[in-house]
Amino acid sequence: MAEEHGPENGFTPLDRSVPRLLPHIDASVLPSLGGFGKHQKQLVLLTWIPALFIGFSQFSDYFLLAQPNGTCVQPIALNDSNWTLPYTTPPLLLRANDTLDADSALCACKEWRLELHTGLSQNVVTKWNLVCDSAWKVHIAKFSLLVGSIFGYLAMGVMADWYGRHPVLILSVLFMLVFGLSVAFSVNVTMFSTLRFFEGFCLAGLALSLYVLRIELCLPDWRFSMTMVASFLMVGGQLLMPGVAALCRNWPNRDDWQVLQIVIISPFVLMLPYVWIFPESLRWLLATQQYRRSKAMMIRIARKNQVDMTTESNGVLTELEQELHKKPQRSCVVKMMSTRNLWKNIVVLCVNSLTGYGIHHCFARSMMDPEARPTALCHADYYTMAGIAVATCLAVCPAVGLMGRRGGLLTFMIITALASLLQLGLLNLIGKYSLLLRDSLNRKFSVAFSIIGMFSSHAVSTLSIFFCAEITPTVIRGGGLGLVLASAGFGMLTAPIMELHNQKGYFLHHVIFACCTLLCIICLLLLPEPRGQPLPESIADGETFTRQILLHPGEQHLLLSKIDRDYSRVHDTPLHLTATGGATAAVATALAAVPASYALATGGEVIGNHALANGV
Repeated sequence: MAEEHGPENGFTPLDRSVPRLLPHIDASVLPSLGGFGKHQKQLVLLTWIPALFIGFSQFSDYFLLAQPNGTCVQPIALNDSNWTLPYTTPPLLLRANDTLDADSALCACKEWRLELHTGLSQNVVTKWNLVCDSAWKVHIAKFSLLVGSIFGYLAMGVMADWYGRHPVLILSVLFMLVFGLSVAFSVNVTMFSTLRFFEGFCLAGLALSLYVLRIELCLPDWRFSMTMVASFLMVGGQLLMPGVAALCRNWPNRDDWQVLQIVIISPFVLMLPYVWIFPESLRWLLATQQYRRSKAMMIRIARKNQVDMTTESNGVLTELEQELHKKPQRSCVVKMMSTRNLWKNIVVLCVNSLTGYGIHHCFARSMMDPEARPTALCHADYYTMAGIAVATCLAVCPAVGLMGRRGGLLTFMIITALASLLQLGLLNLIGKYSLLLRDSLNRKFSVAFSIIGMFSSHAVSTLSIFFCAEITPTVIRGGGLGLVLASAGFGMLTAPIMELHNQKGYFLHHVIFACCTLLCIICLLLLPEPRGQPLPESIADGETFTRQILLHPGEQHLLLSKIDRDYSRVHDTPLHLTATGGATAAVATALAAVPASYALATGGEVIGNHALANGV
């Protein structure tokens, strides 16, 4: 009788026909090719370079669609003197269906003089005078990039699982250049918004494919550190964006915003050689049983890592030769619905990502001073958010190193929930019992809790995305990661939605996300801990990748089997005799039918168990 092997590397080999070494890529295949060698390090470096450019594109809305200061040059039905809009009135946010009250009366103007303080002298808003009745078009333009990214994450994730990571990467780069450069030559705001949608779609495919490729290139000990370097580079793009915008100011023979758009898109030309120098993911090829392509790539990797890759000395290559006749088997993320545990883990991470980015806007909105000038808001708040992002990346690294993925995510979610609940409840309590301190302390506490909440919610979002990339099987990793990233996009979409409604319902918005943080804290306990574990390759691997029990098997067995109860004090009570009289007679009758030796050996235990069953 053949000996059955237990779970290896955290996964149970359900299919006995699968080779013994090939399914375990982190434990067998990659070590035989030199581990995390020269080839893998060079490719990871190539995934870092575009992260800076992606950071430029993701934060370009802060400059292309920034709100300017408005001065009316030719007012309607007013005196002929020029007048400047007061900073306490938001005329640029008024919509066409607003009533003609005191605020909308300020929009009765024939000609505006709009002035920016974001580094550019002209942007989309000033180009087409998107103020007052046309202000809603600004929010549609903000929607377009985010909505395009949401659809891009969903569609490109499925394509990455079906056609491979490399085709999605190259197509995203090509169309990113086409649509991104076309945005700079838009003739009206409708064309601008439409092209920005497709730019966001391609940007999502580019970011997702690079993220997946980076994860699949690394061994377990390198995955998190390599991912965090890319996160630092994206934050670096956010920090450098104001300087890039300042360099594009007052460009001759071209509008500033057009030059800025060309500058942030043109560097993607450097990714065109990726068609030849960046290969397909070996992990994905092996997981989908494309063994012929895998063999050629393994030989090339071994040669670059200076590893002897001969059939006689390498068991992985020997097994690969025996499996060349198999046909490729691709999967779609829809198949996760037939699993028992995997879909729950992905849904929990989707809710975490949505909550993290959604409540991040609530904290950012609370941090802003409504009475400050727009110039101060632009520079101070932008650099504050960028600084918080840098601090988050610096804090996440040691936190995950000490507590693991699940422990770090749970800790930051608890901090987010506390900051949110204290901001909602404590500030109202201070204002209720101390009216004198209401103006001074409320603002200070609000800013403090907002900074803490932005810090922790950013960490929650970052860890949720990375967590999903680790626990989702290779065959559907693109689709699973696309779902979590799309959920993050929905969370970011709440910011322009609230601005479109002029911050109406902001308090309820914050309360809903605060409740979601409490729900997430409970659900996070159900997730597994992927630190140090190999990536799951098949759906069966992902299904068996569950959370570890809190007690060791021996301790759990003793806890369940060992029951020490003392019933000596209730044996002689009248109530006990009355309640158990019938049960005792039944037990006596049953024992009479049992052999004497067996009854003497087990009778006491049977009586005790029968008494327990009757509620004694």
